Amino acid sequence: TFSMLPKLLERAGNLSQGSITGLYAVLVEADDLNDPVADAVRSILDGHIVLSRDLAQMGHYPAVDPLQSVSRVMNDVVSEQHLRIARRVFQILATYREAQDLINIGAYVKGSNPKIDEAIAMIDRVNAFLRQDRQEKLSFQQTIQRLEKLLQN
Repeated sequence: TFSMLPKLLERAGNLSQGSITGLYAVLVEADDLNDPVADAVRSILDGHIVLSRDLAQMGHYPAVDPLQSVSRVMNDVVSEQHLRIARRVFQILATYREAQDLINIGAYVKGSNPKIDEAIAMIDRVNAFLRQDRQEKLSFQQTIQRLEKLLQN
């Protein structure tokens, strides 16, 4: 029952004698993020990573959807610079996603919206950054440096 979720999920965290790390998975039918269990879990946890069936079907791995994924503690654990560049990538992704139907049917006219023009110009590079080969290994700092470089070009 739903009343058991907080008791189970909130066991993870820092305790006086150590800490418990929890990685919880919730499978929702038809990617319905409004599923009652998924919604309840999201309301309890500090963050969630949403895997997208659509991204996986396009061969985009890891199939993490950054716009659906959330971290409530990001502002507290990353530098201002990291936060700034992450927000910039989120803006590009969100702008492109919002205009995607117009772009795909050819109804978007280049030059009519500078933010959409920028998102169109950047989307392939952003998506390439978000993909990772199984054997690819980067440190946290290398990842941030690549992200900065991506946004400078």
